[in-house]
Formats: sequence, C-alpha cells, structure tokens
Amino acid sequence: MLDLSDVQAEALARLEAKHRAREAALATSRKATRAAANAIRATHRGDRERAESLLGESAEALRGAKAACAGQPEVEHAGFLADAQKEYAEAGTTFALITGKPLPGPRDLGVGEAAWLNGLAETVGELRRHLLDVLRSGDLERSESLLAAMDDIYAMLVTIDYPEGVTAGLRRSTDVARAIIERTRGDLTLALVQARLEKALTAHARDVLGSDPG
Repeated sequence: MLDLSDVQAEALARLEAKHRAREAALATSRKATRAAANAIRATHRGDRERAESLLGESAEALRGAKAACAGQPEVEHAGFLADAQKEYAEAGTTFALITGKPLPGPRDLGVGEAAWLNGLAETVGELRRHLLDVLRSGDLERSESLLAAMDDIYAMLVTIDYPEGVTAGLRRSTDVARAIIERTRGDLTLALVQARLEKALTAHARDVLGSDPG
C-alpha cells in the first residue's frame, strides 16, 4: 500500500492557494474592466472628473489583481489580467486623446507593452465615436485633428513586427483599426465636401443674387 497522504496534502495545499489567487485576481480584474468601461463612457459624456475617478478605481483594482497573483505565475498569465490591463489602457489613452492630455505610455499606466498596444489600437474606435459626435456639431477642424491622431496611431502600430505570441494578437487589432480609420476618412471627406459646397453656394448667392440662398 502506498502512503500518498503527504503528497496529497501538499498538492491540495498548492491547488487551494492557486484557486484562492485566481478567484481574487479574477474578481478584481473584472472590477478594473468595469471601471475602465465606465471611464470611457464618462469621457464621451464630457464628465472629466468622473472619468478620472473611474480611471483611478480601475488602476487600484489592477494593482489588487496583480498582488493577488503573487507567487502564482500561472494565474497571472492566464489571460484575464492582461485583458483587464488592455481595457484600462484603452480607457487611459482615450481619455488623454479626447481631453488633450499627454498620451500615457505603458509605464505611466503600469501595464504590459502588449496590453498597452492593443488598448491603443482599440482607442481608434473610441476616437471615431468622438469624431462623429464632433462632426455632428459642425466642428470640422477638430474632426480633422482627431482623424490625424487616428492615422498617427495606426502608423505606429504597423511598425510593431513581432510574433503574435509576443504582441497578444496586435496584428488583428491593427487591421480592425485600419478599417475603422478608412470608414471615418470617408465620413469626414463627405462632410468636408458638403461644407465646401454649401460655402460656395452661399458665396454665389451673395455675389449674384445679393442674398443667402434659401
């Protein structure tokens, strides 16, 4: 008869520690993700104070998740922590680009490089949303500035030439960003053409008819 009690006890203790770490890290990662998503919504609503507060909550939750993974590398690299970091990076870079603050890097946000790059790629979609809001208000100059920022992000992302295992699927995120940018360029181009046409018609009416058209 084999006496496996000691080995079993040790294995169970290790599994229990891993399980506790996973549950704690998963809960705080989800909290970080929710706070980041709400920060993005607050940013689009123009509620900067609320957005900054939520970004702080997300950052704090990420620190808690990281601490919960101490001594458990399998848990730390299971994927959910990196996903939460990506969402926080997206929220942080979206807030900065929309509010005109300096763009935070991976070290500023305390996230991994792959998470930051993928978060920045997803920020392109948030910039499109903001651009369309600005475009509806008639601010063409601001719209062009936002499209230029989107182009700059894409131009940087395409220079990252490392295996997908290193960049966590950045190539796909970059392809999605490119498609978003091209749709946005088309929308903005139509708006610019329409604005120029309206301006030309107004000028023509003033010169020839002596009044505004309508």
